[in-house]
Amino acid sequence: MRTYFLLFVSFLFISLSSIAQEKKEDIKIWGNCGMCKTRIEKAAKEAGASYASWSSETKMLSVKYDAATTSNAKIQKGIAAVGHDTQDEIAADDVYNKLPGCCKYKRKQVAESSKKEELNSSSSSAATKSCCSKDASAKGSNEQKSCDNKEETAKKN
Repeated sequence: MRTYFLLFVSFLFISLSSIAQEKKEDIKIWGNCGMCKTRIEKAAKEAGASYASWSSETKMLSVKYDAATTSNAKIQKGIAAVGHDTQDEIAADDVYNKLPGCCKYKRKQVAESSKKEELNSSSSSAATKSCCSKDASAKGSNEQKSCDNKEETAKKN
């Protein structure tokens, strides 16, 4: 009798621990039609989701997955691999271009590239600041004049 009790407790513990690892998340996925829905849901399941349902109206994918075997990032990479941009992954252009015409959507890549440009310009101004934060002994030198020119150029932009 004691053995059965231990087996029951062990089974209960294993069951509860596996349930605790199941995650449910919503992920933004770009697409348009029923073919997109089929492709997106299939890719999510192939990437490890136990449940996947995508809405063409909201562009949201609801997924359930076991966190011990896959992750949100792996699921998004799997979907991007079949041509659909996600909130965190951009599909390769050659894969996107192979999608049927009805599945083509306005790419978010344009927005992403403009964000990258903003980051690059802010990092160049940070580089200017670090260039200009040299000790006072550089004042009057060609290095300081160069730095002053960089500051003026950064202010104009």
